[in-house]
Amino acid sequence: MKESLSKLRLEDLTTSSPAMARCLQLAALAAKSDVPVVLLGETGTGKTLLAQAIHNSSARAGRPFVAFNASAISDTLLESQLFGHERGAFTGAQQSLKGKFELAHGGTIFLDEISEMSPLAQVKILRVLEYGEFERLGSERMLTTNARIICASNCSLRERVRLGKFREDLYHRLNGLTLLIPPLRERFEELAALIAAELKIAGLKEGKNITAIHPHAMDKLLHHNWPGNLRELKAVVTHAAARRSTGGIALTDLPEEYRVTGPSRTLSALDQAERDAIVVALREANGNKVQAATRLGVSRTTLYARIRQLRITTY
Repeated sequence: MKESLSKLRLEDLTTSSPAMARCLQLAALAAKSDVPVVLLGETGTGKTLLAQAIHNSSARAGRPFVAFNASAISDTLLESQLFGHERGAFTGAQQSLKGKFELAHGGTIFLDEISEMSPLAQVKILRVLEYGEFERLGSERMLTTNARIICASNCSLRERVRLGKFREDLYHRLNGLTLLIPPLRERFEELAALIAAELKIAGLKEGKNITAIHPHAMDKLLHHNWPGNLRELKAVVTHAAARRSTGGIALTDLPEEYRVTGPSRTLSALDQAERDAIVVALREANGNKVQAATRLGVSRTTLYARIRQLRITTY
């Protein structure tokens, strides 16, 4: 799996979700540039995957892609990990170590959860961005790097600046291009396809030929809100595949909380009437959403939103 991720390019990522399509369009622009990129999205939306794909689709492909999670780490250890250290720089430093910026020279460094960095670490990152220079811990020799920076956060950096928890000057230096990765609950159009893809991966990993999901099980999955996003979906499908030796995934193969208390909902009479009208319009337009929106007298954006909200997958 790591090998496939290391080769992943933007052209390998397809979507039927308008929100995700806009994100991928911006990602393609990011791949053609060397400006810093900020990826915003909830936990589990695939920020690392998208960062890797941007790198692999850029002129830096073939050079190092170095990922680093900046959350919950002390200043000394963070500085050592990012910039390296010399032997004896601190207790336990028995040999010299190259830091992530040094290892990423010529390539891309991906700083995940950058919003959690301490003020001291933020100052040092700002210096690298402005001058391309840094020092290893315990050394006075200046080193340089031209690593391209892609960073990620599950919260708004602008809001962190407003709260005084993130440096404004660093925010402006990082904010070359910002991509918002939509949560899975806003990508309902492709949810069934994502479930099928994860099922295929899980089946191959388990050495099983499992390619189908029974309707009741699929209904539970399609009506789940997916707060854990792609990470949660992968875990659920992997769990189900491990319980099934042959045939399709049944409702009883899902984790208990999904089959017993799964958040399926009953549509109101008004929602059901609207859903029926949309399905009819889509059928008459042979699936063309622009034509269906015209028939219904609504904008294409409104139609896409209602298709997501009403969980319309077939027509």
